[in-house]
Amino acid sequence: VDFVSPKGGKAPVDPESLDLSDAINAKFWNDPALRGAVENTHTPSDVSAADYAGIFFAGGHGAMWDLPDNAELAALTSDIYEHGGVVGAVCHGPAALVNVKRSDGSYLIKNMWVAAFTNDEEREVGLDHVVPFSLADRLEQRGAHHDPAPNWKIKVCVSGRLVTGQNPASATRVGDAMLTMLQNASH
Repeated sequence: VDFVSPKGGKAPVDPESLDLSDAINAKFWNDPALRGAVENTHTPSDVSAADYAGIFFAGGHGAMWDLPDNAELAALTSDIYEHGGVVGAVCHGPAALVNVKRSDGSYLIKNMWVAAFTNDEEREVGLDHVVPFSLADRLEQRGAHHDPAPNWKIKVCVSGRLVTGQNPASATRVGDAMLTMLQNASH
């Protein structure tokens, strides 16, 4: 497992998303090796799609600005998927997928079922007028079938080798689904 961010180096962490009262978050954040990986990420050009069986995009509102227009991440994602890999994203992480295209020019998410942070959840946190676009609407504009659950409920969609989750509560199940796919794949 390698950590990659658009610019490499220390990945920004949203203090509003850093909930150390959650035991899983605290265990991750307080692990020196994992914390070091977050503070010393690779750039997309540092890695080769051929070396990976999957790619995962974590959420956080920053993903809405940092990920959609990053051509290197889009190419990496497309290459991993087109060579049989698994693509996963949770919460605002699916923002990384809105501009990913397959080699035939079609959007990766076209005709796929996806879960992502909903318009209602965005309104509830008061950031619907702050984010650069509505994630749910953009996913649908790209041909995806956005399948929302009620606000803050766990929702995971598996569509082919694409695994997406609606919100932070869905993260563990996205990871579990990706792990199962990776373990059952012939990589």
